[in-house]
Amino acid sequence: MKISGNTVLITGGATGIGFSLAEQLIKAGNEVIICGRRRATLIEAKTKLPQMHTKVCDVSDPKDRDALHRWVVSNFKGINILINNAGIQRMIDLKGGIKELSRNGNEVDINLSATIYLSAYFIPVFLRQKEAAIVNMSSGLGFIPLAFLPVYCATKAAIHSFTISLRHQLRNTSIKVFEIIPPAVDTELDKGARDRRGQTHKGIQPSEVATSALKAFENDEFEYAIGMAKNLVMGARSNPEQFFENMNQ
Repeated sequence: MKISGNTVLITGGATGIGFSLAEQLIKAGNEVIICGRRRATLIEAKTKLPQMHTKVCDVSDPKDRDALHRWVVSNFKGINILINNAGIQRMIDLKGGIKELSRNGNEVDINLSATIYLSAYFIPVFLRQKEAAIVNMSSGLGFIPLAFLPVYCATKAAIHSFTISLRHQLRNTSIKVFEIIPPAVDTELDKGARDRRGQTHKGIQPSEVATSALKAFENDEFEYAIGMAKNLVMGARSNPEQFFENMNQ
């Protein structure tokens, strides 16, 4: 996959991994569009990267997804890469019942449904392009879950499965399908939960993920695990029960 001369849409692109991807893709010579739920955060991101295009969008909302798709295809005829990056992570104790699931956002809608629906929206557009790509950000925790993050881990496992099927369906088309599998990354994803748990290692820097992702694109490495996530992928395929027990002691 060429890593310059593309028009790229990144969901959740104002902070963390999404912003680092935007920064490196712009430096590589791409036109970049980002979307996010918070207008103030998008404005702040644009002050750092003025050449970037921004759009307020809650990707968990079907109406917002439809509006985003119509706005992008109307204004950026060359759109050829979608990076499904938006996500949230919540500690959930299901002994607390249904209230636990409705607190602080719906991980299924943001992490999983948005990825599926936005892929479906843009595939017909991308099929008309000479070269295109869909990039899904999963997680090492989609392979070996942490039990106190049950929904987050489940959505990332589902993204892995969805990506495999999507890649197979699009195998004879112009669309390449990538899965980037990060380890823990030092972002605001968990809204401070690592601090509350007393976790001293917050993860690698978002820029490391972005650098690795661009290498994966350039080399057509369609399933690319980064850092410690490689161990989780390997563990899931060799001894998942033992790896799970070790992770959740």
